[in-house]
Amino acid sequence: MESGPCSRPAEPRHCVSGRAGAGLAFPAFPLSAAGAEPGSRIGTVAAVLPAGGCGERMGVRTPKQFCRVLERPLISYTLQAMERVCWIKDIVVTVTGENMEAMRSIIQRYGHKRISLAEAGATRHRSIFNGLKALAEDQPGCELTRPEVVIIHDAVRPFVEEDILLRVVLAAKEHGAAGAIRPLVSTVVSPSADGHLDHSLDRAKHRASEMPQAFHFDVIYEAYQKVTYKQDLCAAEAMIKEKISQEICVVVNTKDEESVGHLLEEVLRNELNCIKVTSTVLDRTSGDIENFIDQCYSFICVNVVSSESRETRKLLSILEESSLPLLYPVVVVLVHCFDFTVVPLAQKMENLVWIRELAKEAKGRNVLLSGVLLNHSQDEQKLQESLVQSAAIIAALVKERNSALVGQLLVA
Repeated sequence: MESGPCSRPAEPRHCVSGRAGAGLAFPAFPLSAAGAEPGSRIGTVAAVLPAGGCGERMGVRTPKQFCRVLERPLISYTLQAMERVCWIKDIVVTVTGENMEAMRSIIQRYGHKRISLAEAGATRHRSIFNGLKALAEDQPGCELTRPEVVIIHDAVRPFVEEDILLRVVLAAKEHGAAGAIRPLVSTVVSPSADGHLDHSLDRAKHRASEMPQAFHFDVIYEAYQKVTYKQDLCAAEAMIKEKISQEICVVVNTKDEESVGHLLEEVLRNELNCIKVTSTVLDRTSGDIENFIDQCYSFICVNVVSSESRETRKLLSILEESSLPLLYPVVVVLVHCFDFTVVPLAQKMENLVWIRELAKEAKGRNVLLSGVLLNHSQDEQKLQESLVQSAAIIAALVKERNSALVGQLLVA
């Protein structure tokens, strides 16, 4: 029997209908064409059984679905229960690639019919979506039929009765989606903001959601496509941010090891021990900053003396010539250092208004520019505190790459 990722075995001539898991024999009968059987009322029905779990919650090495009950894998009982329902045309089981062969062996050994396999995803959500895609008839070589209604059921729950399946399918056909529920047994509480008991929910007004669930196929398939697409974008964005936030280059205008720029570099190394921190000097010849252009997407430009934009524009010009911002957004943080007790903060911020205009220009070139005001105090303790606060602000700007903070002046 073929049971590939999107193949359908030969259909049996007869089907047996009865209570799943009861262990009783029922006479076989052909599917009625006169409308007496449920299949004539509900149209084409298929089922998806996600079976990609790894058994973590049970604390066992063998995945729960493959654990043996009376010398037979648990999932085999679930398949038997679904097969007994003659109006379920196709049953798709999603399993991990490493368990695909084991699942084929179970199907072969216990003579299961109407079973097709699809590879499970990293999450239950993704596994169900892969099962739906196998039924969507949009994959090369797919022999399955796109159903009108699809049942989603847990592969480790074999005690499902045909009556329940029929009721959720009929309800889904009428309303678009339906699922089994049961009365609440446990007490359900609503906690307060501080984690204490606020109140208990009235169990008479609530129900627990259970499997199986059923849906109009087009409704659930479209919903999964939209949600998965959005999740994929968010995941991709997070991975890209993680990738390009692994190195910070501190750009200073002096080689003096005792300068505040080098002090900030050391604090960044200590506070951000999982991020590589390097430094370079930006002088009239541009120094060796070009050596960092191809490997770094976060630059911290430390300015102790001047409030002018000349050095910043020079750095931006170097970045633009490198075409680096064409690949990923580049973060540039301008750290202006001065003693808050000597120069009033408001006056200094007024002298740095050019940062906002420059940030608007830079944003158009995919450079996210913002500023940090560091208290270059003569008091060593206050200076150290300001350095640590600056490091925290820089870390957030680098990791989040939030365009909403472009042009902002943040005080450390």
